[in-house]
Amino acid sequence: MKPKYSRNVSTLILSVLLPTAAHGASVAGSLAGSGGDKRFPPTLNGDPESPCTRAYQAYVAATGHSAYATTPYSRVVSLHILCGARLNAPSQEMAEELAMKSCLATRDHYKVTNGGACEIAASK
Repeated sequence: MKPKYSRNVSTLILSVLLPTAAHGASVAGSLAGSGGDKRFPPTLNGDPESPCTRAYQAYVAATGHSAYATTPYSRVVSLHILCGARLNAPSQEMAEELAMKSCLATRDHYKVTNGGACEIAASK
């Protein structure tokens, strides 16, 4: 004996589950190409070979939680723009913390005393 309604029930169940699964996959997608949460626009000098320009481009291209920290630019005070980034960290908070440490380490390495403190410019 063959069940009469089993095919219709299976079709109904699949028609409900497939769009739900597809929506879940799109929500959990990659962060690549996203600028994330911008706190202020990062100052890039336009030189594609600049370390900070490359770091910001790598941040945008990163697929996981990442952060970009930099010193804010002021024409009156800033002589240098320093930066740091952390790519593909386990969480956004950890990426921000490690990006700040990277920026501060760069600042200490070059012994920069003017130009402002490091701040998170963007994170995702």
